[in-house]
Amino acid sequence: MEKLKTRWDIEHNWEIIVILIVFSVTGSTASYIGKPILQHLSITTETLGVFGYWVVRILLLFVMYQFMLVFFGWLFGQFKFFWNFEKKMLRRIGLRRFVD
Repeated sequence: MEKLKTRWDIEHNWEIIVILIVFSVTGSTASYIGKPILQHLSITTETLGVFGYWVVRILLLFVMYQFMLVFFGWLFGQFKFFWNFEKKMLRRIGLRRFVD
């Protein structure tokens, strides 16, 4: 636990639990609402094929996940951690100009 607290720059053990809950809630929610969004947009395996469908779904889930992670982080009182996490992730995937 001490290693995570140091790495994530947090002070209390309960913050680790909250952060893990935010990650799990965000992932579950993104996955749960992704399929209805694709259905609403008429994106199915029949229209795009299996490969195209999954590429679009993964891209959609990735984008939704990024926004929802910051939102749920804010909702659970960990906005600062998740905002810094997002900026670090966006820098790593080459989108530095959007966060600096």
